[in-house]
Amino acid sequence: MDKRGRVHVWHGPNLQALGTRQPETYGVTTEQAIVDRLRALGGPLGVDIVFLQSNHEGVLLDAIDRARMDGIDAAIINPGAWTHYSYALRDALAMLSCPIVEVHISNVYAREPFRQQSVTAPIAWGVITGLGVLGYELALHAVHARMRERLGGGGGG
Repeated sequence: MDKRGRVHVWHGPNLQALGTRQPETYGVTTEQAIVDRLRALGGPLGVDIVFLQSNHEGVLLDAIDRARMDGIDAAIINPGAWTHYSYALRDALAMLSCPIVEVHISNVYAREPFRQQSVTAPIAWGVITGLGVLGYELALHAVHARMRERLGGGGGG
């Protein structure tokens, strides 16, 4: 890619508590450690990471709309509980014309039935679930490859 890409990483409710919230389910890696790792990986890929976590749905919706208007290159989102019921979030994401990867740290299909339904997954390019925080790194590599394809730079990366 000739220009640096911008990948937005969005976290929904309660993800600020990663590292201490149910470590048996979500592990001990903090949210800041995830962001730091993605920024470190993004540098050599030529990708800038723009990060936002919010417990307020409207804040996230406004950020998605701003990113859309500013020309976002790709998005990685862990919607948290909004995964299961936020049609407003789904509709905001559907307005994006870039690759979106939904990430879940735990294997949602091995948990309660309500966690197995995602209203946002159908509009995502891909979904990664159950691979812990490694899912974010895989998502970054995936959207980077997709960005290269869309810009005519080949599929490697």
